[in-house]
Amino acid sequence: MPSTLQTVARDNEGYLLNPNDWSELLMEQLATEQELVLSEEQRGIILFVRDYYDQNATVPEARKVLKYMTEQWGKDKGTRKYLYQLFPHGYAQQACKMAGMRKPLKLMLDL
Repeated sequence: MPSTLQTVARDNEGYLLNPNDWSELLMEQLATEQELVLSEEQRGIILFVRDYYDQNATVPEARKVLKYMTEQWGKDKGTRKYLYQLFPHGYAQQACKMAGMRKPLKLMLDL
């Protein structure tokens, strides 16, 4: 059975060209491609990005993600340092990619 990744259009860095092609199965395959096994916190952030995109037709800036993290897991985990522990290659490079976003053009996404 072919991977969902083989059936969706992506750019040269692996970002989806159409965010509407995203699914949770695709999220898992993108994580595997990046050699990640997603934790519940990582999934929470990715799903937050998806929900935010669905409501606002834009990717949330990192500060909005930090606010979400603080609300969900407390002040100790609502930090840039913890976000980078979850996504060591950067919020835009990993979380946004696994959330099915196009490659972000704004630098405000990363800290």
